[in-house]
Amino acid sequence: MKSKFLTVSLLASALFAGLGLAPAMAQSTYTPGIDQAQQAISARIQQGLASGHITPSEAQVLYRRDREIAVREARFKSNGVATPQERQQLRADLDGLGAEVERMMANRDVAGRPGYNAGYTSGIDHREREISQRIDEGIRTGRITRDEAARLRQHERRIDRQEAQFRSDGVVTQQERRQLRYELAALRDEVERMMHNRRRG
Repeated sequence: MKSKFLTVSLLASALFAGLGLAPAMAQSTYTPGIDQAQQAISARIQQGLASGHITPSEAQVLYRRDREIAVREARFKSNGVATPQERQQLRADLDGLGAEVERMMANRDVAGRPGYNAGYTSGIDHREREISQRIDEGIRTGRITRDEAARLRQHERRIDRQEAQFRSDGVVTQQERRQLRYELAALRDEVERMMHNRRRG
């Protein structure tokens, strides 16, 4: 019986060795949820390209951000362990990228309907992209912690939902635009405060 168990153990070890992984390493770098989210976002970008909702130049920007997240994930896994904090950062990054994709898809949806100019929010969308890129920069440079990034991404998603609600009838009023600009200014100030605090620390 002991001999049979030893044989099974040796076979399992050989299998993991053939894959270049130790059993513990295979488990500690296993990120199926993150991988599925990446695949879903990539498929959504392709869908947007095929339908004309996302332009080729927009797709290039999105794919570049997707590659940056993939590189970050590979770096986290390089020592054989993806920590809970690293997984949280990857999820926050993917949430931000997913929100950006959906924002672009929604912009084109509005553009195809009557009242397009009334629902067009390119200036607001530009600010959203700038803030999102600033958060990415803060994460890369270590000026924004993973917990801070998660809170900022949550704030981003709240603004995205609010904007989608305003645009659902095809018209974004001046009052609604002012409210979105106010929310984005508050988020931008929060990002800059975190960046500044980390530099001083």
